[in-house]
Amino acid sequence: MSENLSTLEPPQELWRRSGRALADEVRTRLESLWRLDAELGKFLAEIDSRGVSELYGYGSTAAWFAHMARMSRGEAKKYLDRAHGLNPGRNIDGSELPAAAPATHAAALDGEIGPHHSDRILQFLKKVPSFVSEKDRSSAEKILVELARHATPQEVVKAADEILARMDQDGKPPKDPDPPERKPELRLRQRKDGWFDIDGQLDPITGTRLSTILDPLATPRPAGEDKWPDLRSPSQRYGEAFGEAIAMLANVPDVPGGDRAQLLVTVTLDDLKSKLGTACLDMVSTITATEARMLACDCQVIPAVLGSKGEPLDLGRAKRLVTPALRKALNIRDGGCAFPGCHRKPRHCDAHHVVAWMNGGHTVLRNLVLLCGAHHRLLHKADWKVRIAEDGLPEFIPPDYVDPLRRPRRNILHVPTPG
Repeated sequence: MSENLSTLEPPQELWRRSGRALADEVRTRLESLWRLDAELGKFLAEIDSRGVSELYGYGSTAAWFAHMARMSRGEAKKYLDRAHGLNPGRNIDGSELPAAAPATHAAALDGEIGPHHSDRILQFLKKVPSFVSEKDRSSAEKILVELARHATPQEVVKAADEILARMDQDGKPPKDPDPPERKPELRLRQRKDGWFDIDGQLDPITGTRLSTILDPLATPRPAGEDKWPDLRSPSQRYGEAFGEAIAMLANVPDVPGGDRAQLLVTVTLDDLKSKLGTACLDMVSTITATEARMLACDCQVIPAVLGSKGEPLDLGRAKRLVTPALRKALNIRDGGCAFPGCHRKPRHCDAHHVVAWMNGGHTVLRNLVLLCGAHHRLLHKADWKVRIAEDGLPEFIPPDYVDPLRRPRRNILHVPTPG
């Protein structure tokens, strides 16, 4: 064994080799592995044809090979299935039975295609309809083998599917000539912690519409000036995109239940000002005081402010804090999320009060700034600050760990309309 390994040792240290030389060595060893895999299959096919019980006393070749190779029975069976497909077999009378994929076997023995390619071609050959002639079947195999010499297994599968579609244009007859009618379903359940579980299925048209809306909203945020990557998982991005889509729908007055959501937020006055503690949303869900302040930026909120003993101090009336006209002016001024480096458009943004309304801030253009959901949360929870500069445009002060000098920054991706 050591002698065989020593022959594969590079003649000089790896660190001295060029990138091209290293790649050539990898290719050489891959070809050797592929050839060895094909040769191993020849032995497995021969052992199985003789009967492993007679040779070694095992009940099946897969069980024997699993012990030999120290692998699972399922993995051993994959090797055997490939060996049977690539190698000739024997009839009961001892005569040779042609291999199912002779061209694939020849390419594998030459080290030109790997087992991952062979498996895909064998799967294709099993699907070829019985009425297809042997000549057409052989021609199709050769086409796929030629493709596999320079393509990925996925590309081989795609080409195989296209060939099958041409061979059998009618396809398989449906098992049920009158399938039951499918209807879209949506299940929404609120958990004890206030979060919602959602699942169901949509018809193709509705699903495509939803995907068309969510896909652009769920794209990873480009790295900003500080080159911070978007670390959200795909499911987290789509979860936030779904929330943005619902918020956009809530802005449409003609939609039933439209306009900004009317929320009853119950919170103590001290918690609301300090951003500590919790609040109660619509008497059901618990949210943080910081989240309550975020809702107060751009919602129809009925504030139920409580005293230290829980007594209601004030039950306000629902009031749109940002009027449609003011929102349009804000959209024109900021052009989208004003946070540095953010590309989100106005329809994806909330209106944030620079000086919070509970601290005496007024709902005027010079006290508002557009922020997308992610940067709205960042501004409420982190050490970033926002202010309106002397020219009337918003600018952001980063935390000292981002910039020790805390120099103001602006978003240059949106070009403001000249005043």
